[in-house]
Amino acid sequence: MDITPLSVTIRELYEGYYNDEEEGVVAYNERLNVRPPYQREFVYKPAQRDEVVRSVMAGMPLNVFYWAKAPDDKLEMLDGQQRTMSVCEFVDSSFSVDNRYFHNLTNDEQERILDYKLDVYVCDGTDSEKLKWFQIINIAGEKLEDQELRNAIYAGPWVSDARRFFSKTSGPAYQVAGDYMSGEPIRQAYLETVLGWAGAREGKEIAAYMAEHQHDANAKELWAYFRDIFYWVEATFPVKRKEMKGLPWGLWYNEYGNQQFDADVLEARIQELFADEYEVTRLKGVYEYLLTGNESALSLRSFDKRDMARKYEDQGHKCAICGKTFPIEKMQGDHITPWSEGGKTVYENLQMLCTTCNIKKGNK
Repeated sequence: MDITPLSVTIRELYEGYYNDEEEGVVAYNERLNVRPPYQREFVYKPAQRDEVVRSVMAGMPLNVFYWAKAPDDKLEMLDGQQRTMSVCEFVDSSFSVDNRYFHNLTNDEQERILDYKLDVYVCDGTDSEKLKWFQIINIAGEKLEDQELRNAIYAGPWVSDARRFFSKTSGPAYQVAGDYMSGEPIRQAYLETVLGWAGAREGKEIAAYMAEHQHDANAKELWAYFRDIFYWVEATFPVKRKEMKGLPWGLWYNEYGNQQFDADVLEARIQELFADEYEVTRLKGVYEYLLTGNESALSLRSFDKRDMARKYEDQGHKCAICGKTFPIEKMQGDHITPWSEGGKTVYENLQMLCTTCNIKKGNK
């Protein structure tokens, strides 16, 4: 990797600046690709963006920018996208800092900003060298998420198309499943999640799945899979609730998507379980329980330790099933009538069992 220092004014950087959410971002007389395929979206918060502009206005130095040579005398941004877009968008008067847009500044203030010099290192090397350098220099600053690094490693038309669906704030994936997904699309949370689900369906890790599809022409198959998941969710559980957000819907679709469920029966059971707040302490677990039968997902209320100690004494320190004597730390509180059969977590329904008997009873 050959590295050459370069001094560039904001005036030169801003020449030919163009920002299109779908097509990308260019600057430096349209020679600089500010957002090449391996780059993340713009993720700076307003406070971070404003501080970049304030630093420039005060004449304070910004960290070094890294560009890479590309074919046809073009350049690619390796590091500095967030700062580049901050200053260019300000010069474009897209936002104000301290209630002043660029066009509100005096001529001499504008000139000082435009004449501000950026320290740039221009790197020349192979694609693999550029990628490795990109990973190294992005260790500092706004931390790259794991999926952002994967996007860089497996850059290509498939990843670019997938980002169009899954990585846009209020984009297609958000429109379909914003009520069910957690995390920020722009930080690749949606893309990482759906890739995890799609990979799991084929028994692959995310990286292996991306490697297989890297050179696909588009990500329409992944997008169709994502939509199928949430068509199934809405057909199976038509009433939306806040507890549905962030659940592993894709994994459940992989396993149960071909099964027939009666949505009305499920909804009636959901209402019953949500109403039983004394016993069911984790309402988000209701959906897992209804699909899988896993009672532990509900975090059912446990017996009070004082009640267990009292019952232990009442039983004469003996297991209620095998009749053997055990220290209390070797015994567990058990529902005489199981919760699934209507048993409640009350003293009258409590018995103390040794660990072995409790496991045997639970396995019946």
